[in-house]
Parts: sequence; structure tokens; C-alpha cells
Amino acid sequence: MSGARSAACPECLRRAWLVGSLSGHIEKAAADAPGSRAHELLALSDERLVRAVARARAGSILRGAADRDPRRLLEAVAGAGAWACCRHDGRYPSGLADLRDAPAVLFGRGDPALLGELVPDGAVTIVGTRRPSGYGRELATSLAREVAAAGVGVVSGMALGIDSRAHAGALEAGGFTVAVLGNGVDIAYPASSRQLYAQIAERGLVISELPPGTAARRWSFPARNRIMAALSAMTVVVEAREPSGSLITAEFAQELGRQLGAVPGRVGTSSAAGTNGLLRDGAAVIRGAGDVLDALLPIGAEARRGAFSPRGPALDAGLGRVLELVEGGAGTPDALARASGLEPGALASALVQLELSGYLRSDTAGRYERTPLEAPEHP
Repeated sequence: MSGARSAACPECLRRAWLVGSLSGHIEKAAADAPGSRAHELLALSDERLVRAVARARAGSILRGAADRDPRRLLEAVAGAGAWACCRHDGRYPSGLADLRDAPAVLFGRGDPALLGELVPDGAVTIVGTRRPSGYGRELATSLAREVAAAGVGVVSGMALGIDSRAHAGALEAGGFTVAVLGNGVDIAYPASSRQLYAQIAERGLVISELPPGTAARRWSFPARNRIMAALSAMTVVVEAREPSGSLITAEFAQELGRQLGAVPGRVGTSSAAGTNGLLRDGAAVIRGAGDVLDALLPIGAEARRGAFSPRGPALDAGLGRVLELVEGGAGTPDALARASGLEPGALASALVQLELSGYLRSDTAGRYERTPLEAPEHP
């Protein structure tokens, strides 16, 4: 926080503030393709960047950048209750070195000593749609909770939906989570996530390449996605529409040679179109935390997975049969009655027991769907 030691050299600080001051110009220059265009612009030198996005004012902007007093910049960071770590500091995350447009500085809140835990092999990035299904929300939470409990850090972008649920799951497990923002680290965005932001800053890390006080822009979200992908050995997309920011993160992960996984979704559902497309194109199938741990921790993964994967209570043959029918697509009471042959009272009792046990959930229309909770393994 404000007392944390900043470690950023004058050259890197000036670069970071230059990018922040050019944010509006970058917005205009990247209007047609905010993802790829911002990526290209951030790889340019100071002079080329300024001349590319602010041609008429390039000279005055460059002179102003060169005149910035680094001591004043550090004072501004401390005044915002943050710290700064530049690429010349030993704590700077090693995974970012794979980016051709790596941030000159990471600004952060939280204990900067935790930067030492940000090694690709020790983290997974979990992303997805801002409007997930109930299944997607629950799966993102349980996936993050279980990998965090196994000692793997969880990286995401604190957006509404899947991102927020991933952070929440890691926090529930008492694990390590990192929120990468598309604005200054002194701004909780979205504002409705202030409580989550405070929890992450207290127990994990909130980081950004943009100086404190910098507002979010359309280009800054896909730009921060490259950081999220670089920090982890694997990116997992839980639910994603086409097109979406989550798919941009997936593209960055592939460009960087990182592993890519996706959770299968119901065919024809818009929230699963992106993830099913990734699976079609070769992404690893992620059914739960075990698949992630097997990919990241091949030695001893089974033992660690078993220690942290919650399982529901044992089911008798009748309950197991109803559960199988729901998994097979019989989601309404009428469909289940036809498929199971059970009397209405017996079927209703079975559905109540499966809901109370955590295996099923029902929506307002009375349709049932499977939750991610696993059944006990047979001896």
C-alpha cells in the first residue's frame, strides 16, 4: 500500500506516464481494432508512439515527457496508496518478458513481495463472459477455489461475471489471486465490485500498467488481456460469446506459447459459442480443477487434486439414475417423468434430494441442470 517500497527507474516511470497521458490519443488511433492496434502501438518506442497517435502535438508531448521529475511521479504513486515496480527490478514478473510490448512499469496495490509468486508455472488465468449462466458462475468459482487451494495462483481481470467469480473462488480457498485492471490501480472498476477489489488488494494483488488516476478506455481492456495471458502457464476460458474479450486473451495465450483450455458448453447456447469454438480448434477440454492441475502439475497432480476437490454425498441407484437423465438433457419434470417412469411424488422427492445435495439446480421456469459438484468415486 502507501508504505510499500516502489522500485521503478526514471526512464520506466516516464514511459508509463507517457502511455497514460496518451490514453485518449491511443483510443482514437485504435478505434477500428482496439485489440490488435493497441498491441502494435504499445510496442513502439516513445518517439514513434507519440508521432503515431498525436502527430500535431508530438514535439510538445515528447518535451513534456522528458521533463517529468521521477521523484514527483513516485510521490504521485505513494499518494494514491500504490507502489511501482519496473522491468529492471528483480520482482518484475518473469512471464512478462515474453511480451514484445511488455509494460515498463507495473503499478499495484497489495504486498509487492507477492510479485515473487507470479511465475507462469504457478498460476492459471481464468476468464469468461460478463453475462454467464448459473452453471458458468458456479464452475468458475469452484474451479478457482480448487486450483487456489492446491497452491496455484488465479489471475483474472475483475470484470463482472466469470472474472469476478474466479477471484471470489480463490479468496474462498484462502489462495492467491491477482486482478489485472484496464485503468489505474486506485480506481475500483467496475464500481459495483468495490468490496471484491478491497479483498483482492488486502489478500492478493491488484496491478495495472497504467499510472494511478488513469481512466479505463476501450483499448485498455484488450491491452491488459496480454498481461493476464503472459502471467500464467495456462489460460482457461469458462464461458465466452463470439466475439469477446475472453477470446482475445485466448489469442494472446496462444501467441505466447501458453497452454489454452476451455470448458465445454451446451451447443447452440450463445454463452458457449466461443468456448466450443476454442475446443474445435484444439484447446484442451477443462472439466474441472483436476484437468488444470494435471496440465500445470503433472507430477503428483492426482494427489493434490484429490485433497481439494469437493464431492457430494453418496447416491443410491434411483437418485443416480435421475441425475444421469438430467445430464442427458431431460431437464423438465415432464421429460424426467417420461424418461424415468417414476410416479410424480417419487420424482419430486428425488429432485428435491438432488438439489439439497448440491447436484442439481433449477431455474425460475422449473428446468433442472447439473452443477459442477462431483459424485463420490466408487470403491
